[in-house]
Amino acid sequence: MPRGGPRPGAGRKKGSLTQRTREIAERAIAEGLTPLDVMLSAMHAFHQAGELEKAAKIAHDAAPYVHPRLAAIEYSSREDQRSIQELSDEELMIMAAGVWDTH
Repeated sequence: MPRGGPRPGAGRKKGSLTQRTREIAERAIAEGLTPLDVMLSAMHAFHQAGELEKAAKIAHDAAPYVHPRLAAIEYSSREDQRSIQELSDEELMIMAAGVWDTH
């Protein structure tokens, strides 16, 4: 007797496209006109007409598709850093000369 609740492997897979969505996307690609193309055309038209607020709104909506976000980076200090007392005389002379390799 069925007990209800989620079952492993049941249902539509995440990220899968429905048949209708796939057909619409393929038709847009075949026609050579994508929603992004329309957005950019409208943005340019509003900008040229001096309607900067409307152009900015469209630019804001289109930006993620044109300019991907930069990945966050984490800074970590060099593990081989040493105190000044641990440096040799030769290393200190190189630093004083301004040719110290910081990498």
